[in-house]
Amino acid sequence: MVKKTAGRPRLFDRELALRRAACLFWRHGFSGTSTRMLVASLGISNSSLYAAFGTKADLFDEAVRTYALRYSAIYERAVGETTLERVIERVLIDSVYEFGRVEEGHPGCLTSSAAMADTSATFDVRGYVADLQRFDEDRLRARIERAVIEGDAAPTTDPTVLTGLVQTVWQGLSARSDLGAGREELLAVAHLGLELIGRTCLTEVPR
Repeated sequence: MVKKTAGRPRLFDRELALRRAACLFWRHGFSGTSTRMLVASLGISNSSLYAAFGTKADLFDEAVRTYALRYSAIYERAVGETTLERVIERVLIDSVYEFGRVEEGHPGCLTSSAAMADTSATFDVRGYVADLQRFDEDRLRARIERAVIEGDAAPTTDPTVLTGLVQTVWQGLSARSDLGAGREELLAVAHLGLELIGRTCLTEVPR
């Protein structure tokens, strides 16, 4: 008789677990997401959940921080573009695609969702997200200032005002995605915003 060997245990996919947890928090909020729901969605036991992430609040914090860094990475890539037009385009368009990653079950932007205000335990992570967004805003403003100096933006462009406009459009897209707006609708809004910004703030750059 051939003796069966035990199969190798399935490796724990932390990134997948964070995505699944984030989707639950998105849909049900922090308070509405029970440990039982998390265990069922992540496919692990209670003890494994606590061993991997700590408390439910710890898991929530890690999920939010993870997604906040994904949004921030868009700014990091965008400011490396050669023209200001492409910088702003990447900030807005890439963000729309990140908000609407339907293949991962995203129902919007986690950092602007109601889950962020659901419990006082999220105080530290809310501060983290706010600091990260201010850092991204400063990074964008510095890039716009450079564009004005280099002649890639109209000389009358106020970098602080233009940065505020881009951030306002970004926040609007984020909020609308959280309310259920689809990708096509958000892209249409983003492209209109880009067109209006191009008419008033950008100069024609030879290509």
